[in-house]
Amino acid sequence: MRVEGMTRSSRFEGFYKLPLEKRREALKEFASLTDEEVKTLANTGGLPAEVADHMIENVIGGYTYPLGIAMNFRINGKDYLVPFALEEPSVVAAASNAAKMARVKGGFTVTNTGPVMIGQIQAVNVPKPDTAKAKLLAHKAELLKKANDQDPMLVSLGGGAKDLNVKKLSTLKGPMVVVELIVNTGDAMGANAVNTMAEALTPMVEEITGGRVLLRIISNLADRRLVKATAVFDKETIGGEDVVDGIVYAYAFADADPHRCATHNKGIMNGVIAVGIACGQDIRALEAGAHSYASRSGHYKPLTTWEKNREGDLVGTLEMPMAVGLVGGAAKTHPTARANIKILGVKSAIELAEVMGAVGLAQNFAALRALASEGIQRGHMKLHSRNIAISAGATGDLIDMVATRMIVEKRVRFDRAKELIDELTKLKS
Repeated sequence: MRVEGMTRSSRFEGFYKLPLEKRREALKEFASLTDEEVKTLANTGGLPAEVADHMIENVIGGYTYPLGIAMNFRINGKDYLVPFALEEPSVVAAASNAAKMARVKGGFTVTNTGPVMIGQIQAVNVPKPDTAKAKLLAHKAELLKKANDQDPMLVSLGGGAKDLNVKKLSTLKGPMVVVELIVNTGDAMGANAVNTMAEALTPMVEEITGGRVLLRIISNLADRRLVKATAVFDKETIGGEDVVDGIVYAYAFADADPHRCATHNKGIMNGVIAVGIACGQDIRALEAGAHSYASRSGHYKPLTTWEKNREGDLVGTLEMPMAVGLVGGAAKTHPTARANIKILGVKSAIELAEVMGAVGLAQNFAALRALASEGIQRGHMKLHSRNIAISAGATGDLIDMVATRMIVEKRVRFDRAKELIDELTKLKS
């Protein structure tokens, strides 16, 4: 990264070969960073710099999220303290409050379909797709054996390739034959295992079909790896039947309108992704799986349903893919993730998935209850005002003073925070 005349160039040979300190020096020159900014970039928090340098490429430092604990969760008869890593105010408090309300009727009940993922092998230019499909199914046993030969350890633990499906697709580029490998990934998220198996089957698939294999990769639509969380919320505990009805109306809105549904499902993912980050999960896979599953009918739909039972209580149900793991990836390499998993106390990937499903349902309930009663902004802005005060330069007791004034005035804005800081600073001096 060198200055060429008045233009900065991002072309820099061998950046990855430099030690961390030298990379930061190059960035300091490129972006005119201050010494304090460079020091901030160098802070990797609970992740040792040498570990970070081996997790991704061109590492320069770390980026730290606040880490909080959601309280009160009772899931399948067991209590949990749940680590959340995120930047958005009110989420942890809302989840804790929702979990406390759910306890009145016994907490959350969660079931799962097991840690099953799909690997896809795409064959193109297949001369006779229908014949190829039949031949592939006739060779199922051989293909499964070849796949399982790639990971004897997984097989010894009860996992491995369990089944194989074949489908013919009509596409913009003509017919394709797709082999789908059904794999029990055990306590791993499974991407590496599934992708390795799919790669190994490539020569056999090409020989059997007479075509050419292009893509061979895991699918993040983990619709065989579902969690289903349910909870009953006592009507009096949550504010009465008007609140129950309001939440059901809010759900009906989301079910009918994709613009509302996107925000409805975003509220679910606030909790799911916060726990996923805290526990070292692949949050891009979680997001992709969730939203593609929400669209499986051809229309984008809520991942939760809400209804009123005969007693007038609110009943919530969440169903969504939850591809998570405790073996491999950041869950093993990141020391903070390991500590968070220990706090959570989960012993399997299935248990982690069940906790995250309960969290998603709790988070959705909290958002809908706020919208159906006092409005989402009241609690959110109370916490958001502190962030605005801090970003405007408030420190110490000035943070709460400025935040409180902005809330009273209903003017939670950066410019107002700056004015209040100046005003209050003068009064104190």
